[in-house]
Amino acid sequence: MTESRTTARVRLAMVGLGKMGLSHLAMFRPHPDVELVAVCDTVGYVLDTLEKYTGVKPYTDYNKLLEQEQLDAVVIATPSKTHGAMVRAALDRNQHVFCEKPFSLDPAEGLELAELAERKGLVTQVGYHYRFVGAFEEVKRLVDANAIGKLHHARIEAYGPVVLRPKPATWRTSKSEGGGCLYDYACHGLDLLNHLVGPPSNVRGAVLNKIFSSDVEDEVYASMYYGNGMSAQLAANWSDESYRKMSTKVTLWGTEGRIYADRQEVQVFLRGDAKPELGLVEGWNARYTTELTDEVWFYLRGEEYSAQVDHFVKHVQLRDPNTRCSFRDAVQADVVVGMTLRDAQRADASDDGAPARAAQPAAEGGSWWKRVRGS
Repeated sequence: MTESRTTARVRLAMVGLGKMGLSHLAMFRPHPDVELVAVCDTVGYVLDTLEKYTGVKPYTDYNKLLEQEQLDAVVIATPSKTHGAMVRAALDRNQHVFCEKPFSLDPAEGLELAELAERKGLVTQVGYHYRFVGAFEEVKRLVDANAIGKLHHARIEAYGPVVLRPKPATWRTSKSEGGGCLYDYACHGLDLLNHLVGPPSNVRGAVLNKIFSSDVEDEVYASMYYGNGMSAQLAANWSDESYRKMSTKVTLWGTEGRIYADRQEVQVFLRGDAKPELGLVEGWNARYTTELTDEVWFYLRGEEYSAQVDHFVKHVQLRDPNTRCSFRDAVQADVVVGMTLRDAQRADASDDGAPARAAQPAAEGGSWWKRVRGS
């Protein structure tokens, strides 16, 4: 870890003990600057097992947990539709919040929560872990340095083997719960693209296809357009068993070259003169994850997961709300998800805004979008 440590330990509660909740629990609990004081879930045997072997205090009632425990922060890893109310309850008690993605199914609600946290000076973070992948951060460095000139096109892809046959529904395959490839897979790509180049002004040609699922889509394709003339494409498919696990990749084309990156490497083709100040020679350049990834104190699933945990803890200790993926950042991803969904549904082909439940920005420069971006 590269960030300096302070001595104050963060008193923290974990809410939701499904796949991601248990994953976060395994990283937050051994963190040297965290005291995990309580967990909350509705499944009794999980709570009983954790209490027996770790001594952590179990709760089945979230509001009771907040009332009875003195906390600095909560980690919320529950189904998407529950995020809004749980986040608000924690913010109302002046607690810092780490929330799993997608942040909110209603961008208007998400923006209200982001603004509430900002008024209170609270630290917020959403679990878009690709912002902590060394290769993608190298792409961010190169883009910010104008390494390949003016960008004119991008492509973001996310594939993996999640739904490979018809099977009983879970919250991830339920439309009302906020599941589906768009909310579970594609949102990662959309947030990463927002991080690298900013959010688009509109989405067109969105396609949401079912392959095995009955209630939600298994693949998503869309074209995005930006106010500066740039365009982008999204392709996501969680029913692709040619991939062993989720694989995300990004390609950027500029007037002076091309950048391609996945978790393992960054490839840059530079047209014209070398740029030694950026470590680039003319023609092909390559850097690999072993060069680009910082060491973490605890490895589970990938360094990026531990890195995002450490990032949140450090910012809570310093009371620094400027995290790498704040609530406001996540709302921008939620808006683009909503734009994609609306276009796919053909609800209003001339509307470039967020979902029907949210305030509608008329265009990129509209007042709603300015509020979302904090500009």
